[in-house]
Amino acid sequence: MSKKGPKNDSSAKNDELLRLREEIDRVDLEILGLLNERAQLVKLVGGFKRKEGRSVYSFGRERDLISKLEKKNSGPFPVHGLAPVFKEIVSGTRSLERRLKVGYLGPEGTFSHLAALEAFGKQVEFLSKSSFTDILSEIVSGKLDHGLLPIENSTEGVVTQALDSLADVDVTIAGEVLLRVSLCIMSKTGSLKDVRRVASHPQPLAQARKWLELHLPGVKKVPLPSTAEAARLAVDSEDLAAIGPLISAEYSGLEVIERGIEDRQDNTTRFLILGGDAPSASGSDLTSVVFTVRKDESGALHRLLKPFAVHEVNLAGIQSRPLKGAPWEYRFFLDLEGHSEEVDVQKAISAASEIATSTRVLGSFPRALDSQASKGNE
Repeated sequence: MSKKGPKNDSSAKNDELLRLREEIDRVDLEILGLLNERAQLVKLVGGFKRKEGRSVYSFGRERDLISKLEKKNSGPFPVHGLAPVFKEIVSGTRSLERRLKVGYLGPEGTFSHLAALEAFGKQVEFLSKSSFTDILSEIVSGKLDHGLLPIENSTEGVVTQALDSLADVDVTIAGEVLLRVSLCIMSKTGSLKDVRRVASHPQPLAQARKWLELHLPGVKKVPLPSTAEAARLAVDSEDLAAIGPLISAEYSGLEVIERGIEDRQDNTTRFLILGGDAPSASGSDLTSVVFTVRKDESGALHRLLKPFAVHEVNLAGIQSRPLKGAPWEYRFFLDLEGHSEEVDVQKAISAASEIATSTRVLGSFPRALDSQASKGNE
């Protein structure tokens, strides 16, 4: 009886590897066929939407799709890999209906850019805008289908300029994106000892305060309009480092000195997705309302909030802002759990409106799921 030699063993292994690769190729072709089957169905859906004048994009629908797939996944495909894959599948097939125009606070490489990619995938036309006002006005005029506004950060709190801008313009809130913000410090040389100045947007400078105090005490901080602008400045100066997302280093060619320099590992920025149709109730929603009251009236805020306790409507957030041109009058921005279609939410808002000087419902929209919060360093 002859024995298999090393050559025969190697040949058998190569044959098995070839067979497995052929199986993978077969599965890939099946996936391609299913993608095209999905695309045909999306085109039919698009026809119905066009007849009814409905928006192409539905944040709640896309959120729930990913959530359902993650719950159904039995492995071994990693759960955390499902969202990136299916977001691009949805983005690609959605573009068959119409290629959306989406505005974000630019330029490229900012956290707003990353949030826009997270919300819409790559198969849209992204347009960099220089101000919140530009984004909002172009949604109203129809130049943009959607836009993103950073509304608050878990470390530094509310973005007051965005909140004030939103209160003055009538736009639909379509959803929200939670972006976990991971910061890196980068420079032309990649050496910390060369750094004499650090530049970034004021928010990242504040979010990395402790790291800067420990590693670069006394360094001059240079606040700029965006993290991308800081990266561009660092390209031309060996003594200046920029703080921003990893994608800024990739766009600019800077060397990363250190990653993860944010003071809190749960550092998260919340972005509102604006424009399109008013979303129907999804079962997991927020309603944003702005009330105006006189702060010098005794107990005004207490009386404003009491109806929400009476009708058992939970408050997810509350912010106050002075009303420009009206001394001692304040806007109170409330995020309520639930949708404005729900009876208890309607009753609570109605009762609070009787106490307030003015009331405006900014919108009811599907909540982002914490499990789907993306990492802004990737």
